[in-house]
Amino acid sequence: MNLNLRHAVIANVTGNTQDQLEDTIVDAIQSGEEKMLPGLGVLFEVIWQNATKQDKDEMLATLEQGLKKQ
Repeated sequence: MNLNLRHAVIANVTGNTQDQLEDTIVDAIQSGEEKMLPGLGVLFEVIWQNATKQDKDEMLATLEQGLKKQ
């Protein structure tokens, strides 16, 4: 992923409230547009980098369960 894209996504959401961040994520998912996936990936990267081991384990378990439903 282009480093400029990371910076652009982070710059666009820096300072947003939790409600604004949630709206951004929900809108990106509901739109179903492929072009939104890199932005969601950048947001996930920030989450992952700032998560505890327990948080990561919970995310992985949720992801594993969600993929089983696909």
